[in-house]
Amino acid sequence: MRYAHYETLRNMKILVLGAGKMGAFFVDLLSFEHETAVYDIDSKRLRFMYNTLRFTTLEEIADFQPELVINAVSLKHTLTVFDSVIPVLPKTCILADIASVKTDFKDYYLSTGMRYVSTHPMFGPTFANLGALSTENAIVISEGDYMGRIFFKDLYSKLGLNVFEYSFDEHDETMAYSLSIPFVSTFVFSAVMKHQDAPGTTFKRHHAIARGVLSEDDCLLREILFNPHTAGQVEKINEQLSELHDIIACKDETRLNAYLTKIRNNIR
Repeated sequence: MRYAHYETLRNMKILVLGAGKMGAFFVDLLSFEHETAVYDIDSKRLRFMYNTLRFTTLEEIADFQPELVINAVSLKHTLTVFDSVIPVLPKTCILADIASVKTDFKDYYLSTGMRYVSTHPMFGPTFANLGALSTENAIVISEGDYMGRIFFKDLYSKLGLNVFEYSFDEHDETMAYSLSIPFVSTFVFSAVMKHQDAPGTTFKRHHAIARGVLSEDDCLLREILFNPHTAGQVEKINEQLSELHDIIACKDETRLNAYLTKIRNNIR
């Protein structure tokens, strides 16, 4: 029976909301095995979307009758866009998001009474090599529609991604740690950086990382920083900077040795 249900997830009618970078990525990925459409109220953003239907009105969505809707707009607009399209969707349609922060999403989905699946491909088209994703990760939220989870786990596995399952809360806690700490550390490095005529190797590596992080869309950076769990991680960074500052100011060699031992153990 499960195999029969799995077959219903092939050759699906899939609607992607938002013709941005991630929206275009999913359309390109899915359009050769499914009947796809992309919806964006800005028709100019649809000009370079190929091998897919292009919608700018809710009436077109209603006529299309999608079986799966992947919301690829920025976090700020995700739930608002869902609100606008749900009235024209079939009741059996599966709602899906790829948001990097999931605060309030579970309650929202439950309030709709519709099937849902929530995932987070932990890479961006501006930073990752989309042709070689074997070192990249994706998270599928363990709550929600069973077949929706199967669909995305299969999709991500075909891309060679490492797939993990977390609850909504576990996801946001993990993101606050794995994304906010390197992002904030990069911001601090960039804030004090000045031109170097002869930069060392370490400086150049950090500079390359900073350029990569800051090339990300401002909406994504805002989503990561405004994760409710991020402030706690930033406070931990402040505590470590304060300790290190005190060690340096006192030129305390014993404390420095202990500190270096501690952080070396952390990165093993």
